Amino acid sequence: MANATPPSGPPSATHLARGTDVLELPVLLLNRLYVPVRVASVRRAMVLLYCGHAMALDTSGELYDFFAWSKSPASAADDFVPTVQGKLRVPRVMHLPRYDRTPRLTLRLSRQNLFLRDKYQCQYCGKRPQLGDLNLDHVLPRARGGRDSWENLVTSCRPCNVRKGKRTPREAGMTLLHTPQVPMLSHSALLLQGLKPPFVEWEPFLATG
Repeated sequence: MANATPPSGPPSATHLARGTDVLELPVLLLNRLYVPVRVASVRRAMVLLYCGHAMALDTSGELYDFFAWSKSPASAADDFVPTVQGKLRVPRVMHLPRYDRTPRLTLRLSRQNLFLRDKYQCQYCGKRPQLGDLNLDHVLPRARGGRDSWENLVTSCRPCNVRKGKRTPREAGMTLLHTPQVPMLSHSALLLQGLKPPFVEWEPFLATG
């Protein structure tokens, strides 16, 4: 099952107090290269572990199959799933040894995201005016076929926007501070979407994802 699709998610990770349904707690899934690829519920993660499609990863970095995990020692911070044989420890992180894919990283093209990419700085004069004095400028004007894209939109202040008008930067005698590009988004940022990691066991993998 080399290309099995990991479960979709994530479930909400903002209500992890005691009393939360343990089967709905989040589990971080790593691909073969230990890159975070998804957040699954404990319910789905346990199915993957039991069927042999995933391995549980403890804080020491050791991997466990379902049988070994069910016998592994627990700490006071662990959650448990009740079973006929007793309590089954809940893993925080699991490894998918035969899954090679990584999430496709996409960031919506929007006014706010463009300002964030350009750090709220005019890409012509370098000034950082008040937010209300910032505009978006088409490097190649729309009247001349310029598209709405990461590579053709930059943050500009009102004076520079007016000065450039419907010309290219070269025609207007203006120079861009940076070549506009699609911003890079880490796997971790995409995965959590603004949430804080709910468990310390996630942090080493999110830091490198």
